[in-house]
Amino acid sequence: MLGQAMKRLLVCSEPDIPSANMRDCLLDMMDWEEAGRDDGAVMMRQGDTFMLSSQRWHVDFEDVLEVAGKFGADPDMVIFMSRHSSESGRPALTVHPIGNYHGNELGGRPRELVRSAPGYMTDALRRISKLNDMDGTQVCFEVTHHGPWVDRPTFFIEVGSDASNWGNRHAADILAHVLASNKGSENPAVVGVGGGHYAPRFTEAALSLKADFGHMVPNYQIEGRDDEDVSRMLGEACRATGTKLIFLHKKSMKAPQAARIKDLAASEGLEIVGSSDFDPLDQ
Repeated sequence: MLGQAMKRLLVCSEPDIPSANMRDCLLDMMDWEEAGRDDGAVMMRQGDTFMLSSQRWHVDFEDVLEVAGKFGADPDMVIFMSRHSSESGRPALTVHPIGNYHGNELGGRPRELVRSAPGYMTDALRRISKLNDMDGTQVCFEVTHHGPWVDRPTFFIEVGSDASNWGNRHAADILAHVLASNKGSENPAVVGVGGGHYAPRFTEAALSLKADFGHMVPNYQIEGRDDEDVSRMLGEACRATGTKLIFLHKKSMKAPQAARIKDLAASEGLEIVGSSDFDPLDQ
């Protein structure tokens, strides 16, 4: 049964092949009822879960809640089903929060973060890891990046990483099963700071510890920024995650950089935590 404990809106961009494939897999998996159609958009409903299909591209869909409202949907959370692109082309199944620490070249608002859904997003990552049976496919978080702006907790779930992978129906089926069973988690929420775009340390921690990750601030967002800007990013990432805990990837930075993050976090009333602060995840 979809929609466990939270009203969700799943968003499909029909021109996006993995997005349409995930929608089709979900439609095949269970019975849905049509909640309406208008101006090329179609809304389906299964319990407390709505699924909106349209020609709109994800990062530009700033009015997704307004469109959903036309069909009677007022979700607690939004999940965009999407493709993932990378130069490596490596097969990947990913989840990530959204928003912009600085510019908004890919939608959203500059210097504003969309509220994350740490319990649901991290639960999705764990379910992907358990269901993934494709050799060579990377399962990981991505750090916070791109739009759209949405006034609800939101995350993306994606098939990557290029045209040779986007049409993989089995990959879409895995993510559809994840969405169908995604019940969330109630572990402490944390913000990840440090590392690179694909957040290997935070992915590893989420798969082994009772910690749920929300926004993540990679080193490339911090490098070259003054203390005021870094403090702003740390504070906003924590507020948009609903936590005061920062999981610091110390090994990804030099000791003076780590000390700087600790000092700036303390000045914002935030707490630095690590793997020893969390119980092992029940397997």
